Amino acid sequence: MTQLILSRLQFAVTTSYHFLFVPLTLGLGILVALMETFYVKTGNETYKTMTKFWGKLFLINFAMGVVTGLVQEFQFGMNWSEYSRFVGDIFGAPLAVEALLAFFLESTFLGVWVFGWDRLSKKVHLLSIWLVAISSNLSALWILIANSFMQEPVGFTLRNGRAEMTDFFALVTNPHVFYQFPHTVLSGFVTAAFFVMGISAYHLIKKNHSDVFRRSFHIAVVFGIISTFGVTGIGHLQGMYLVKTQPMKMAAAEAHWNTENPAGLLLVASIDQQKEKNNAQIEIPGLLSFLSYDSFTGEVKGIKELQAADIKQYGPGNYIPPVTSLFWSFRIMLAAGLWLVLMVLLGLYFYKTKRLEQKTWFLKLLLFTIPVPYIANTAGWYLTEVGRQPWIVYGLQKVEAGVSTSVSAVSMLIALTGFAFIYAILAIADVYLLVKFIKKGPEEASPEIMDHEMKGASLWT
Repeated sequence: MTQLILSRLQFAVTTSYHFLFVPLTLGLGILVALMETFYVKTGNETYKTMTKFWGKLFLINFAMGVVTGLVQEFQFGMNWSEYSRFVGDIFGAPLAVEALLAFFLESTFLGVWVFGWDRLSKKVHLLSIWLVAISSNLSALWILIANSFMQEPVGFTLRNGRAEMTDFFALVTNPHVFYQFPHTVLSGFVTAAFFVMGISAYHLIKKNHSDVFRRSFHIAVVFGIISTFGVTGIGHLQGMYLVKTQPMKMAAAEAHWNTENPAGLLLVASIDQQKEKNNAQIEIPGLLSFLSYDSFTGEVKGIKELQAADIKQYGPGNYIPPVTSLFWSFRIMLAAGLWLVLMVLLGLYFYKTKRLEQKTWFLKLLLFTIPVPYIANTAGWYLTEVGRQPWIVYGLQKVEAGVSTSVSAVSMLIALTGFAFIYAILAIADVYLLVKFIKKGPEEASPEIMDHEMKGASLWT
């Protein structure tokens, strides 16, 4: 049990830290590519200044994502070798494609982009950053194909105690991917939009390079409007899909103990998981049925009935995930999402009415809103991964069966402590570099110095 807890804790620490950088990479790469597109199309040097400034921040974030992401690959052979032995033939295939194709393209053309300023034609240089942005999102696709198999296994057969792939096309076209991929990518777009909006707000307050950051804000707020409403819509569709494919996860996220028709949505609740009830709650009648079926009537199965069905299908055991933490993580994600919708609408309104720079209170609020998408992303992934407990591969392998049997608890504790210490140092370095270049802005560095800084950052990759 100690080994299981330490293994889960180590994976949670390293994965959560790594995922701080992934969403920004997905979205900021697209924004930088858009800025350079405007530069090539118009010849306006302001867009070139914008591209280089935001490009530096993209490079710092990308480098940290690479450094922390490499550790994730080793985890499967360290503390989770039994999982790798059981499903490695399937899980490893999309990860191999991601590394050999998407990440290879991403890293190669990032180097071309960094070293190609004033050496390549404008259009070829522009193509390189678009290939970086597209490849980053392709990397996410292949990783999510692997993760979707854990959520909804397809295209496999069980042979000699192992899961073996029988249909690669089924793996790639897993229905779960069509909800998880756009939700994840659009979340990254939202993260990048508010990152650019918040930093632009900081410089607009300081009245530094106002033209650069006014244009940056405009691009980001339009990008944010599209992606914020996009992630809201696909999130609703994903929830409806999970009601069918992972009903226990959704029931736990709603602290929905008993089957009801119609089912009400709880705004808040005091949950007693041991007694399988809510001691106090505030409920909106019929809303859970609507979110599940787009109708205010419809049966939503409760945790108790689902637990009984799982026992009948899989045998004795506890198939109920941690309800309290899932319930509140879901609401944290939703509350963060509503806040972001409000902020992006206000941002577009103030920009269009030419009152943005007069609204100092709003600009300060935007600066402090930068962490909100990160909170929403982390809460969402907590719901995704912890919500399928006790399964590591849904319906096939439980979490405790995937832990390495040959690694001692002492070794796991040492590794966990080491990772936490190193990641703390990396966090300090990342914040220091970002703050340094954000405060400096695009004005204080000449193009030659900026190229040198960008090249230095690229060596991290």
